[in-house]
Amino acid sequence: MVATNPSSNLKATSISLDDWLLCPIEQTEWVDGQLVTKDHMTLRHGRIQARLAYLLKTHLVTNQIGGEVYTDVPCRTGDRGRRPDVAYLTPELLSQLGEVDVLSQSFPLVVEIVSPTDRAEDVFAKATEYLNTGSSEVWLVLPQSELVIIATMQEQVICDRQGIVNSPIVLPGFSVSVAELIA
Repeated sequence: MVATNPSSNLKATSISLDDWLLCPIEQTEWVDGQLVTKDHMTLRHGRIQARLAYLLKTHLVTNQIGGEVYTDVPCRTGDRGRRPDVAYLTPELLSQLGEVDVLSQSFPLVVEIVSPTDRAEDVFAKATEYLNTGSSEVWLVLPQSELVIIATMQEQVICDRQGIVNSPIVLPGFSVSVAELIA
């Protein structure tokens, strides 16, 4: 049973995390016993998501790195179920985990594209959650502010519209200008 709360993006539900992980419901994440809908995607959000996935995949193929790039796929982050906007899974983890429906940890590289309705505290808490459950890098793309924040366990780097986003840990050699990414 799923009951929508019209005043928020939360849904009250009786589904457990284990049930969600067995059959993740489209456009939802499982957070603190609740289904949270991910239904605030704008055209700009989708364009940035598609562009970054394409650029990452092109980099992997061109440099014969391997691994896979995903969009909106489920993973477990401790006691939560998440769906990063863009994620990269290394060849080593692909080999180790095999073909799974839901990743049992955070992806090594996670990108979240911040929507106008997202709260800053929630976005930064989610980045920390990813880093604490297996991610080496989390990128927060803020389209309206024209910023990209790259967070690792060691540091956070903020790139403005004139800056270049680099992957410091997971994909050395990959870079994209913020202007190109958010255009």
